[in-house]
Amino acid sequence: MSDPAPATSDAALEASVVAALDRAAARYEVLDCDPAFADTAAFWARYGIDPGDSANAILVATRREPKLHALCLVLATTRLDVNHAVADLMGVKKLSFASGEETAQLTGMLLGGVTPFAIPQSLPLYVDARVVRRPTVIVGGGSRGKKVRVDPEIFTRLPGCRVVEGLAMERPDPA
Repeated sequence: MSDPAPATSDAALEASVVAALDRAAARYEVLDCDPAFADTAAFWARYGIDPGDSANAILVATRREPKLHALCLVLATTRLDVNHAVADLMGVKKLSFASGEETAQLTGMLLGGVTPFAIPQSLPLYVDARVVRRPTVIVGGGSRGKKVRVDPEIFTRLPGCRVVEGLAMERPDPA
């Protein structure tokens, strides 16, 4: 199955992300990314990025109607605790990862480019506390062709953002 078309053009999404970063007085750098290498593991390998410096924005949704959503940001080296930490924050029993189609419909962004910046104001944003302890993190830039290296202190003062201890769990060491 192919990725759904984004609701907004890549250039418009990228511009809205930069505008949101500027409004928040964030310290950031926009990085070009070959869209074929936008997915996390491919990005690390292609650009020599330390996996610990990369964070994934993951949309979750309730299973029952009316659907509730939240965007969660976790280090790529961790695993989002969907059915405990996030479910508790949202006051629900069961959550699922939103599909790529649902993510595109709600955020306008394709997987590999989803960012915590320029999201709908009504969408809760939860950030794992490990993210803010990094010197910088690389997140999606609104499209598969851009990434953003950002000083994660922005998440401590971004409107609508909640930094949460234990939002994610360490992944077992594959070695």
